[in-house]
Amino acid sequence: MQRGRGDDAGNGELKYNAGQAPPPAARNSTAMDASGHVRPTVRIPRAIWALGFVSLFMDASSELVHSLLPVYLAGTLGASAFAIGMIEGTAEALALIVKVFSGYLSDALGKRKPLVLLGYGLAAVVKPLFPLAGSVGMVVTARFIDRIGKGIRGAPRDALIGDLAPPEVRGASFGLRQSMDTVGAVIGPLLAIGLMLVFVGDIRTVLWFAVPPAVIAVALVLFAVREPADSVQKAARLPISRAGLASLGSPYWRIVVVGGLLSLARFSEAFLVLRASERGLSNSYVPLVLVVMSLVYTLTAYPAGRLSDRMSRRSLLLVGIALLIAADAVLAVAQTPVVVFAGVALWGAHMGMTQGLLATLIADVAPPQHRGTAFGMFNLASGIALLVASALAGLLWDQGGASLTFVVGGCIAALAWLAALVVLPASATMRAA
Repeated sequence: MQRGRGDDAGNGELKYNAGQAPPPAARNSTAMDASGHVRPTVRIPRAIWALGFVSLFMDASSELVHSLLPVYLAGTLGASAFAIGMIEGTAEALALIVKVFSGYLSDALGKRKPLVLLGYGLAAVVKPLFPLAGSVGMVVTARFIDRIGKGIRGAPRDALIGDLAPPEVRGASFGLRQSMDTVGAVIGPLLAIGLMLVFVGDIRTVLWFAVPPAVIAVALVLFAVREPADSVQKAARLPISRAGLASLGSPYWRIVVVGGLLSLARFSEAFLVLRASERGLSNSYVPLVLVVMSLVYTLTAYPAGRLSDRMSRRSLLLVGIALLIAADAVLAVAQTPVVVFAGVALWGAHMGMTQGLLATLIADVAPPQHRGTAFGMFNLASGIALLVASALAGLLWDQGGASLTFVVGGCIAALAWLAALVVLPASATMRAA
């Protein structure tokens, strides 16, 4: 019999059998079902809220840095768009590829938290390297190490959320974590703007302010996040072979195909920053690009997750991909910063509609004992696609201009939309039986 998870006074979880109402501690309120009976509303566990705040603080730290790096590399150090695309694509791909190994290891150990703590800890330790760096090589090295930390924590954290979240609020749980992550992504660039004005454009000084929130994130993981006492996953190594990976099931691999195509269409946000700068936005205000994107992302991620618990996840995913196509169209024709910001807002809405939803779909169909590996393999495919996408975007930008870059991105997004329509079933949740 399947088991769900909620909260208790001991470690932030409740256990209840499928088909039974959760105990009173799991209830926030009551709701009426289709037959007119009162049913309990299951709430999101405290440990998932804690992970949300961890994401908020770490993303505030990382995005403070990230919002300034493209302008610093292009304007101060003279890096080409292709070079920036390679740096950003490689950095993000490293994060996604490392998730394969960390996810697999979390399954093999039967524990998620140690790897989550290691990943956040590594990202915090490396933050001082950005202001201390005296060369492009050091900046790139720091960026890569920071993203490796992201990779180490990503799949185990997502698998832990899948372990903790009751099925009734699984979409909302992933949406909440994603939304709080993007709250941090709003705070980080806003801090960058204010600090750049206060310190008169001294990027090195501003980058020191990325250190404190990273330390707070690590402290929250250490003291506020606990694994389920009787974790669903036992130590279980899935053979990394054709037969072993095939055991994850065809519904899982169909989601991987769609997610890979979507990553191929969605290159690094550094190109959004460059587009705004190209259209006349001053260096002091270019972090507003990430603020707008992340604010819209924040406002859409949690509602999208809630909706996905009540209606077809495929339908919501199709809407999200359509928003990316619209964003590319707007950015391709943008002539002023205002129009660029309109495209950026659509880009943020697409992120909010798709990222938490893809994670929820993986959690739906992956065997619980192999959930870490499933998230890792999904992110491997996405990481390779993202690396290719960012390199291609930079090459297209250098050879044909910004408009060509976004037109090609929109065409690939259209292919992703068609793939989702064809290969994903129209069922409400795709939840594994």
